[in-house]
This record gives sequence, C-alpha cells and structure tokens, in this order.
Amino acid sequence: MRLVNHDGRLGLDLAGRFVDLELHSEKRFSSDPMSAFSDWDAIRTWAGGQSLGDAGPLVDPAKLGSPVPRPTQVFAIGLNYRDHAEEANLPIPETPMVFTKFPTCLVGPNAEVPLTSDRVDWEVEQVVVIGREAARVSAARAWDHVAGFTVGQDISDRRVQFAGKPPQFSLGKSATAFGPTGPALVSLDEFPHPDRLVLRCWVGGELMQESTTENLIFSVPELIEYISSYCVLLPGDLIFTGTPGGVGSVRNPRRYLVAGETIDSEIEGIGRLSNLCVTRD
Repeated sequence: MRLVNHDGRLGLDLAGRFVDLELHSEKRFSSDPMSAFSDWDAIRTWAGGQSLGDAGPLVDPAKLGSPVPRPTQVFAIGLNYRDHAEEANLPIPETPMVFTKFPTCLVGPNAEVPLTSDRVDWEVEQVVVIGREAARVSAARAWDHVAGFTVGQDISDRRVQFAGKPPQFSLGKSATAFGPTGPALVSLDEFPHPDRLVLRCWVGGELMQESTTENLIFSVPELIEYISSYCVLLPGDLIFTGTPGGVGSVRNPRRYLVAGETIDSEIEGIGRLSNLCVTRD
C-alpha cells in the first residue's frame, strides 16, 4: 500500500493514480492524512481490494505533502552508519544517539528549502512510521509496531548545531522545511527485505550518498526497543534512522548547500524527494 497526502487529502497512489480514501470508501475513512493511524489494519484491508478501475486522477507531484504531516513525536538518530561515524572521526556509539526534530519542520517531497546560513548540510534517511503504540517493546516484536517507511532528509544547519560545546542537534535540524518527507508512506508488507533498502542522495546532480540500511549500526527493531524503553511511541510517530557517509560538513574541502541547487533523495521501493534550495527571506 502506498499512502499519499495529495493536496491535503489522504489517498492511495495506485500505479500513479490517486484513490481518495474518503470518497472511494463512501466516507468510511477520513480524508485527514493523520487519520490513517486510527484504523490502520482496516485501511490496509480496504486498500488491498482496490484496482486501477477505482483510480481517480493522476498523482500530481506538485500537490504532494508530507505523508505524515502532524506526528506527535519525531525522533532522530545520530551516527547510525559506521561510515558516517568514521568520516566524522567519531567513535562508534555504544547505544543509539537519540535527538528530536520538531514536527513543524516537516514538509512535502517537493517543497523548497530556505537556507538558514552558509553551512546547511544534507542527510538522506530512511524514516520509520509507527503504526501501533509501542511501550517497552522487544526488538523481536518491533516490526509488529511499524506501519511502513518513507524517505526523509534531515537537513542540518551545522553553524547552529556546532555553535557551542557540547553541540546541540534539535534546533539546527528543525528550521522551516528542514524535514522533507515522502513521496509516500509505503506499508511494511511491500518490502520483501525491510532491513535491506538502498538509499541515495544527489546535490546539484552529483551523487553524494549511496548505501543500504543493512549498514545501520542499530537496526530498526533495536531502535524501537531502545526508544520505547524510555518513551511511548504513538501511531504516526516518526523515527529518522540516521544517514550514511557522504555529508558535506566532513568533506575536504567542506561542501554546503547553496541557493539554486536541488537535493534529490531516493530510497528504492519508496520514491524520491526533490527539494530546491532557496534564499531565506
């Protein structure tokens, strides 16, 4: 199942055509994109019965918003790929490095990104969407609490992040539009190997990052076990699982985003984000 937020309405992307959940279910389900998590199993069952004959207009990329626009909580993980820790010359973490991105930073897959300084960086990430409440869940049962995945960019103002010692992560990663996500929420059952997804990022057409989620230091089940041992994970919550090597702040010479270039972020089986960088007013 591919769920999309199309012009503010919840629906299926069925081979590139939009199936409005509220209209096509005869108002059994709501058009609010966040409503998917109140009746996740029923929506999945219903979606499985739809066909191209039920589809509506073509999905318009310009109308796509974040597939999970108003999560209660957004968790993120630092240094969760070995190559990223090594390129930053930092030790491999012994436990997940958890921080938060504030939900107001979330935007759709084709939104513009206003740059807050001359040191804004890119970080393509697999984003986990929680489908069922998780409190003190073991890694062995963690997948039962996952609705699916989407693509994310953990855009980061390194000037803000490293302005002091120790550094602080959340503010520099939560400016307006610093959390593009999309283009769809793809349900877990669509992935034969949910822990083996290829992700890539291009900046200005140049490939900067390429890896697979097999290289995560802490896997999705381990992250859910760890976070849920402290916090209750709620349906619709997001976990940005970390970025692989290839970010700009550790290159020689350093490379940061500039207005006019586009960040393209892709995960096989989910789709692509394409975000134009612009000068902030």
